[in-house]
Amino acid sequence: MKTTLKTSAVLLTLSLALSTGAVSAAPVVTSLNTGKTPQAAGISTIAAAKIFTIELNGSALTEQGFQPSAAKEPLVPLRAVAEALGFNLTWNQSTKSAEVTKGNIFTTVKSGENRYTVNKMATTLGAAPQTLENKLFVPASFVSEVLHQTVSLEGQKIVIASAIEHMTENGVITAINADKKFPSIQIKGTGTSGLVLNLSEDTVLLKADGTRLTVADLQIGMTIEAEHALFSTRSLPPQTPAYQITVLDSAQPEGLLGTEGAVESINTSQDGSLLIRINGTGLTETSQSEIVLRLPADAAIVNESGEPAKADAIAQGAKVIGFYGPMLTRSLPAIGTAWKIVVLPAQQQ
Repeated sequence: MKTTLKTSAVLLTLSLALSTGAVSAAPVVTSLNTGKTPQAAGISTIAAAKIFTIELNGSALTEQGFQPSAAKEPLVPLRAVAEALGFNLTWNQSTKSAEVTKGNIFTTVKSGENRYTVNKMATTLGAAPQTLENKLFVPASFVSEVLHQTVSLEGQKIVIASAIEHMTENGVITAINADKKFPSIQIKGTGTSGLVLNLSEDTVLLKADGTRLTVADLQIGMTIEAEHALFSTRSLPPQTPAYQITVLDSAQPEGLLGTEGAVESINTSQDGSLLIRINGTGLTETSQSEIVLRLPADAAIVNESGEPAKADAIAQGAKVIGFYGPMLTRSLPAIGTAWKIVVLPAQQQ
C-alpha cells in the first residue's frame, strides 16, 4: 500500500534531534503564559524545562510546548493543536479524560496515563500526558502517531503540518464483519494478508452508478474501490478507517460463496468449458473447503486488486480464490459455476 505519510521517519528525526542535543538547553523557565514556574503550576517533577514555539501549517500558535528535564520529547498543548488541525475535543467528566475525534479517528487522553487508542488499538508513546495550568499536554509524537499529522523539530520550534488524509486502492472483498458496532471488510487477501477496512456511520457505501448501499448489501467477491486513511495499524492484517467504498461490479449473484486454496487439477468438460478443482478453505460457514468450478466464458479472472489477469495464470498448483453462487451439486466434491477467480500473488502461494 502506497503512502506519503512517513511517520516512522518523522519520529526518527525527532528522536535524533533530541538525543544528539540538536535542541539547545534553556535555563529554568517561567511559566508558558502566567509567569509561574512549572513547579508552582503543579508539576513538581520538573526541575527545568525547555520552551518550544509551535508552528502549524505555516502559522505560529500563541500557545507553546515544553520539555521537562527528564522527558524524551517535548509536550504540546492538546486542545490548541487538535482544534487547529480540525479535531473536536471534549472533556469526559466521568472518566476525567479528553476525547479527540475527527472522521474515523477517535482517541482518549488521560493525564499521567501513557496509553492511547489508535484505530481501536492501544499503544504507548515516549511520554504520558501531563497537566499544566489546567491544560492537558501530550508528547509531540501523539500528533504524528495518533492524529497522523507530520511533525518535525527545527531548533526549539515544533513544526506541524496537516497530512494528506486519504488514499484510494482497489481490491476484492474476502471477508465481511457485519458487527453493528464495529463493522469491517477485508480485501486483497485472507487471514493475516491483505487489508482490513474499518467502517463507521460516516463511511459512504455506493454502487458505481452512485446508488447508496448498506453493509448488508456487500458480498465477498465484490471488487471495490476504497477511499481510506493513509495510516494503518501494525497488526496483521493491518487495519485502516474507510471513508468511502464503491462497488465496481455491475452485477453479482446473490449469496456468493468463496473457496481459497490450491488448484489441484484442471480438466475440460463435455461442453468445452474448463473445470478447476480447488482444495483449501471456505471463506464463509456455508462455503466449500473443496470445490470443482466450471469456468464459463464470462467468468472474471482477476488479481487481488480486481484487475484482469490472464487465463493461463490459473495453473495446477496456483493459489486462487474461487467465488461462486449457492447452486451446487450434491456430489463430493460439489460442483458449481465460477463467477470470479482471483489469482493470488506468489507471496501468498
